[in-house]
Amino acid sequence: MTGKLKGLLIILMATIITDASAQNSQVMYYMNLPQNHNLNPALRPSNSVYIGLPVISGINLNINNNFVNFSDIFMNRQNSDSVISILHPDYDVDKFLAKIKDKNFLEPEFSVQLFGLGFSAGKDMYIFLDINDRVAGNAVLPGDLFKLALRGNEEFAGSKIDFSSLRGDLTYYREIGLGFSRNFTSKLRIGVKAKMLFGIATASIDNRALSINVNERVADALNTDPVNTVSYTHSIDADMIFNVSAPLNVYVGKDQDIDSIVFDDNRFKTGKGTADFILGKNNPGLGLDIGATYNFSDRLMVSAAITDLGFIRWNKDVTNINANGQFEFSGLNILDVVNGTKTFDELGQEMLDSLKNSINITASNVPFTTYLPFGVTLGGSYNLTKSISLGILSYSKVIEKLIHESLTFSANANFSNAFSSSLSYTLANNRYDNLGAGIAFRAGIFQFYALADRIPLVWDKLKVDKENTIPIPAGWNTINLRLGMNIVFGNSTRKKEDKPMVVVE
Repeated sequence: MTGKLKGLLIILMATIITDASAQNSQVMYYMNLPQNHNLNPALRPSNSVYIGLPVISGINLNINNNFVNFSDIFMNRQNSDSVISILHPDYDVDKFLAKIKDKNFLEPEFSVQLFGLGFSAGKDMYIFLDINDRVAGNAVLPGDLFKLALRGNEEFAGSKIDFSSLRGDLTYYREIGLGFSRNFTSKLRIGVKAKMLFGIATASIDNRALSINVNERVADALNTDPVNTVSYTHSIDADMIFNVSAPLNVYVGKDQDIDSIVFDDNRFKTGKGTADFILGKNNPGLGLDIGATYNFSDRLMVSAAITDLGFIRWNKDVTNINANGQFEFSGLNILDVVNGTKTFDELGQEMLDSLKNSINITASNVPFTTYLPFGVTLGGSYNLTKSISLGILSYSKVIEKLIHESLTFSANANFSNAFSSSLSYTLANNRYDNLGAGIAFRAGIFQFYALADRIPLVWDKLKVDKENTIPIPAGWNTINLRLGMNIVFGNSTRKKEDKPMVVVE
């Protein structure tokens, strides 16, 4: 294996560690920011008007997983101050596999605010409009898949491994949301946001059945290796559908195998074709956010919200690849790559050849529907003073039959909308050292903000060569970054002559 390939694989695995969005950032929930109505539409900022400009006003990156950290992929070498990667022959595979769960999720999310507008309408009403581009992915990897790949075949020889929990999807869509919030009583405030969704591209796996039989066989007479006297093959039984909506053409050969998959670049040779793809107008959907806050007193408030209830109907550029049948290939063992007997390219090509030659493939163009993962938020805050509060927040994300939960404790400071900050501590992903922080400040009509979850506190040094090292976070499996700038009017803090600072509407 070449040095370049090793480096590429290390970067890929480092990405996978954080490639996965079970928890939305809860840092800004109790901050005085216009964007917090994305977490609960009943929340509203203190300013009278806000405008969000394309890209500048909001970029959000949310990636995490529930099973490994950087320190698991890049491990401290025994009796040495250097760090080695999972591809190193001395890496402790058993220590890594001890952290693998039965179901391991990876969930990335990225969003960009294209436009935002919010304004007060009367004393109690607040109206807002959001246009966002969102990319969201979800995947579940069975634990036995890691064990089979990293430990080898021996412990599974003669057995059948159930991989029916394997799934994955990746969706790029645009949402246009119009909502409002208002006080229905002196204590109760309710907010609702209705959303039109426009699907741009998606790919998903409908896994109806998937299992692997590990077959043991004696090596042939040409095998002169006295150690490897036994070799293995894998028989896979599959009943899966790959649903894709993207400018791709899938060609199936007369032997019911995939002949080729070609990107349809003709789509983008005209302005209309490019616009149709980018706007996603042929893949419509609907969404809904609903939330409420209730003030028991001037100090105590509770809140609840359900967000991202919705679906997208995919009609354009649809391809359904139905993989049904049984095929066989030589044993899957990444240790062959580690010890240099095979490359990842060779291992992958063996699997692709087996798939192409053995499995029954049919392709169709039937529209399908995908549903958004939705979130349930429950919170409470207590005001210590007019500007300082303590908060607690429970967030549950529901993805099909899986529920991912987090619990956040925060200390918050809001001095009108001149300055706002939050310091949080979150229990999530089986980790108990998740610190987050957020800050927002106003300079004239401009409000700047930056938020981060899972701030790395401990760092290791990864040895690149004999002389150079690079710092890496030791225990990092989640990252959530959000930053931007808003244009805001009203409720500014001003200084009048020698009088103290006051808040004016």
